Formats: sequence, structure tokens, C-alpha cells
Amino acid sequence: MLVRSVDRAGNPPDGARNRGPVVVGVDIHQPCDKLLAFAFEEASHRHCPLVVVHGWSPPPILSYAPALDPGVQQEMSNGIVTTLDEMISPWHEKYPSLQVDSRAIIGQPAIQILDAASTAALVVVGRRIRHSAFGTHIGPITHAVIHHAVSPVAVIAHE
Repeated sequence: MLVRSVDRAGNPPDGARNRGPVVVGVDIHQPCDKLLAFAFEEASHRHCPLVVVHGWSPPPILSYAPALDPGVQQEMSNGIVTTLDEMISPWHEKYPSLQVDSRAIIGQPAIQILDAASTAALVVVGRRIRHSAFGTHIGPITHAVIHHAVSPVAVIAHE
């Protein structure tokens, strides 16, 4: 957990940050159960909304497809939203009173998470457990969020 003692201007936190949502960044192509468990529990404990963010980019091969068929990108987007909803569905059932806003947004994941977290009480990101002789490593998305988020950041190790 990383908690900044002052904001970027050098001012102490005013406490308003505690009233924002919990924001969690997920990768729909990897298991995120530990990450979602922590985020849902934390949002429930804080009695605040949960924002689940998945940033994605269309494959480069489809860069001209929207011009040829405008429905291609929308169809891909609908599929990603469906996958995201299926991923969080068991957690939403476990926490039925929790307000959940799931977002599958085109763009770099780190930027999308940071944008959603601009008023967050907490940002939750993951770190895959790697069995390396050189210690633990974080990925580029977690690295960017740690360095640029103004909210507290929880990094959850998961498979």
C-alpha cells in the first residue's frame, strides 16, 4: 500500500479524498480474483462505489476496419464489456448493495485507470506473482499508477 502524505503541490490531504470511489484496474484476459476480492471488500467496508476499469486497444490490423465497417469496433467493444461483466458478476452477487460501475475504455490501461482514479479514495492494481531469481517485479501499468496516482494505491499480488 502506498499512501502519499502530501499532494503534488505539497499540501496535506484535506480528507475529501476519503469520500471518493475505490477504483480497480483489471485485465479481462487474466484471472483477477484476488484483486477483485480486495477491491470489492474495500469498497464495501468504506461504503463507497467501486469503479472497475479495463483499458484496451483494437489490434493494429483492424486500424482501417472502422472506416470500412463502422460496426467492427462497436462489436469488439460489446464483447469486451460482456467479458468484463461476466468477470465481476460473482463479486457483484456477493456484494449486491455495492454500487459498481464497470468501464471498458479504449486507450492505454494506465492512463484510463489514472483518469478514473482522479477523485478516488483508493486505487487497486495487481502485480503478477513471478518466480524469478531476481526478486519481485511490477508491470508497466502498476508502475505508472504507483508513480502518478494522487490517491493511495494498493498493489495486490496475484497469479
